[in-house]
Amino acid sequence: MNASAIIRTENISKAYGKTTVLKNIDLTVASGEFTAVMGPSGSGKSTLMNVLSTIDRFTAGDVWLEGQSLLALDKKDLRRFRQERMGFVFQDYNLLDMLTVKENILLPLSLRKTKPREMDARLMPIVQALSIADLLDKYPGELSGGQKQRTACARALITKPAIVYADEPTGALDSRSATQLLEELAALNRKFGTTILMVTHDAYAASYCGRVIFLRDGAIVNEMYAGDQSQRAFYDRILETQSLLGGKLR
Repeated sequence: MNASAIIRTENISKAYGKTTVLKNIDLTVASGEFTAVMGPSGSGKSTLMNVLSTIDRFTAGDVWLEGQSLLALDKKDLRRFRQERMGFVFQDYNLLDMLTVKENILLPLSLRKTKPREMDARLMPIVQALSIADLLDKYPGELSGGQKQRTACARALITKPAIVYADEPTGALDSRSATQLLEELAALNRKFGTTILMVTHDAYAASYCGRVIFLRDGAIVNEMYAGDQSQRAFYDRILETQSLLGGKLR
């Protein structure tokens, strides 16, 4: 296995009854990558994320996360691996209304009984990078959608996960808030080297990534890298690929 690979799959398939959702997928994600997974509804992109994040079991093949085969882990080990090595960002934020921004962000560390000094040391660099340092005493009901999502991102990053899974993180945001979030995620990826795997239908969101993987009918049908090209040029290539694959991948 490639020493820099944080995720590797080998011929993974997933079926629900007689319906096969993922078909023999081989995928490698290097440590530190910011990768988008795109595809039309029913293409298997959410199922792929659920399998890679240990939320769902695959039917055949194998998945290695940080060199650890998921087939070798029982449910307890999988839960611990998910809690300790992964962060999650969802479209609907999943914040607790009765907790402040600070308390929501620190909740994963509080559950681990992390020392207050360490929690504070981790908190400030992340909230400053996400431009929410002045919101720590507010409650979710007092925040805009973009502020809620940045709070959710801070919560996902506070545990220093090996990988962050983001499921349509800009889906509920207006264009300005979405752009701010994407710019900050890209900056965090560069600054902290956190691996981010993002499911999105949006070519604009995907253009912030270094790599885009396209799914259709449960299989990888194309992928592309940003390389040295501008974001605009990468965006245009993504749109062109969407068109070649049959229109907008939503």
